[in-house]
Amino acid sequence: MTKQIVYTDKAPAPIGPYSQAILVKPAAGGGTLYVSGQVAIELAPLGDIRAETRKVMENIGTILQAAGLSYSNIVKTSIFVKDMNNFAAINEVYGEFFAGDADSPYHPARETVEVARLPKDVNVEISVIAVD
Repeated sequence: MTKQIVYTDKAPAPIGPYSQAILVKPAAGGGTLYVSGQVAIELAPLGDIRAETRKVMENIGTILQAAGLSYSNIVKTSIFVKDMNNFAAINEVYGEFFAGDADSPYHPARETVEVARLPKDVNVEISVIAVD
């Protein structure tokens, strides 16, 4: 098994002692990408939950791309929100990033949790796990 740090300058640099993502590859091939929670720290001022969610998902996309993956490789997401009243707006934007035909759209497993506070006082943070 190998572990490889995945980094792209097209997404915000980590704001602490962690990596944007880690790709774990077993000897037999394939792999699992663990993407750290992404926030929209490059947007200022914060407040438009749709814009924040879109930027977070775009940041995740650039990290996936740096690992040679796409949104269709995501199998699990975790969403942390400061205000559950934003749930519908977050869902609306989030859903745009997962392709599929009208009869069977693809959506990864997920949980959404309301939290008291997030880093840099953002309103939403999303992490993902993707497989190759």
